[in-house]
Amino acid sequence: MDLKHAKRDEVIFRQGEASACMYRIQKGTVGIFLDYGGANENKLTELSAGRYFGEMGLLDKAPRSATAVVLSDKATLQVIREEDFALCFEENPAGMLALLRQMSMRLRRITRDYDDACHTVGEVVEAEKAGKEPDAALKHRIAKTLAGYEASHMENQREEAQA
Repeated sequence: MDLKHAKRDEVIFRQGEASACMYRIQKGTVGIFLDYGGANENKLTELSAGRYFGEMGLLDKAPRSATAVVLSDKATLQVIREEDFALCFEENPAGMLALLRQMSMRLRRITRDYDDACHTVGEVVEAEKAGKEPDAALKHRIAKTLAGYEASHMENQREEAQA
């Protein structure tokens, strides 16, 4: 496995690019963005030392789903290619278990957020079909959904800081 040294604002990979490896942060912080540099830029999360990113592309060979950018002054990243991945299971089973737990947490959080958002949007659509303004309860649910999204984002950052 190789090490990659990067500086602040350096793009590690871009959304839509082919995937050939994943990374483990040894030093520094990396932000994961949708539409990086665009009008709708959205920082999904900020990862610190010990965290993995880019694993989806390595596993499913699909184009990158987001852009990874160095946020700290400097970062040191361990580059994990497909041929290295199998060795990681043998040499560092605890590390691979941590990676799988991280992926599971992300999937659970996304599933919960998606379900909440779908229910809220469904209620808004039904209110519009009925020609009604959203009532106080629905407005409260919309605010709660938005607050939940923000809390989920903050929880994600907290969990990543603890790992």
